[in-house]
Amino acid sequence: MTGQEPFGARLRRAMDERGPLCVGIDPHASLLSEWGLSDGVDGLERFSRTVVEAVADRVAVLKPQSAFFERFGSRGLAVLETTVREAREAGALVVMDAKRGDIGSTMAAYAEAFLHKDAPLFSDALTVSPYLGYGSLSPAVAMARESGAGLFVLALTSNPEGGEVQHAVRADGRTVGATILGHLALENAGEEPLGSFGAVVGATLGDLSSYDLDMGGPILAPGIGAQGATPADLPAVFGRAVRNVVPNVSRGVLRHGPHTVALRDAAGRFADEIRAAVASA
Repeated sequence: MTGQEPFGARLRRAMDERGPLCVGIDPHASLLSEWGLSDGVDGLERFSRTVVEAVADRVAVLKPQSAFFERFGSRGLAVLETTVREAREAGALVVMDAKRGDIGSTMAAYAEAFLHKDAPLFSDALTVSPYLGYGSLSPAVAMARESGAGLFVLALTSNPEGGEVQHAVRADGRTVGATILGHLALENAGEEPLGSFGAVVGATLGDLSSYDLDMGGPILAPGIGAQGATPADLPAVFGRAVRNVVPNVSRGVLRHGPHTVALRDAAGRFADEIRAAVASA
């Protein structure tokens, strides 16, 4: 072990102190254009630095989407390294949204890239895909434990296509999504105040009462804002697990750029609304 406090404990404290909000860093071409920036590395760097300067010292989590940096090659990855480092230095936890999933040595290499404590892209947590079998994530689970990091595993995603896999019923009568949640409950068993192995569950999915979402770890919940869900929807969707939900807002905050004050104000409003919704549950 590195001696670093486990991700789940650090996340619980950040959510309690700063409010349970994750702001995405999604510098896609149309948003760069809306900000008056070029669709190039210079625009990417300006965008990312502005978001970090505006909110990294006040929100619990920042979530860069690696694809929007990778498309610029090595120079884009250099910007991503800087973004991760500066966000963490400002006090935000960083969830790398890379959705990696593979087997054996390849999965181990992905884990080293994002979860090894000395890696240039070391992040507090990584999104991963379990659809080569949950066991394929073992190298990432082991590296996360060693580094005090965490994982967010795709379980019940907000995209319409996800249902054909995640709601499929296995021979034992459980859905695939429920099986993933069951694995996460085992990973988090006995961890207090919060386990480090979370699920990605869409806030737009409506009634999920048939699923046991209270699996001892955090829930990263995309869908607030531009996708149509609101903070007020969270208790109905997540039930007793709502206190462990980290709602992700991207465009709902980012569209207020490039002005840092406007970005801060938007993030503050969402954090306040989410905190109120959770308190009312």
